[in-house]
Amino acid sequence: MTRMGNRKIDIPKGVTVSVKDKTVNVAGPKGKQDLVYHDGITIKVEGAEVSVSRNGDNKRSKELHGLYRALLASMIVGVSEGYVKTLELVGVGYRASKAGKKLALQLGFSHPIEIDPPVGVDINVEGTNKILVSGINKEHVGQLAATIKALRPVEPYKGKGIRYAGQYVRRKAGKAAKAAGGAA
Repeated sequence: MTRMGNRKIDIPKGVTVSVKDKTVNVAGPKGKQDLVYHDGITIKVEGAEVSVSRNGDNKRSKELHGLYRALLASMIVGVSEGYVKTLELVGVGYRASKAGKKLALQLGFSHPIEIDPPVGVDINVEGTNKILVSGINKEHVGQLAATIKALRPVEPYKGKGIRYAGQYVRRKAGKAAKAAGGAA
């Protein structure tokens, strides 16, 4: 990760990055985020670039070097462009709808499932079988999408369930029909 940690991060127009008291503040058109970083790491803003370096060569600083660079890059993309995960519902009777801010899902259970998104994450429904999870925090968007997907995982025989858009589902063959001439 150290090679990745040494790469500088470009700051796009409209985004401001400031470092103060072991805290990085990133603000942009979509919102703002804060990150408190470790003592073994130094973050500097130089013009339109941010650099992350480590203070020593101890194991902990080496471990955190690439991590904080990746977290900071994700924050900058989040406040400038945002993150979106698209989920698809596949199956007869599987549908999604919005009730206020909550997501209501019919997934073949005897009851509907309601999901209340955390602060900073938005859920939109296109049609009845497409869910868009969006926000500025990559971790929160991905976690909510994974939580929704885990409610009805895709099964390999008919392909029913909740999947990411474009996700390949390996299908298995079901029981083979008995050979011709077998016992009836």
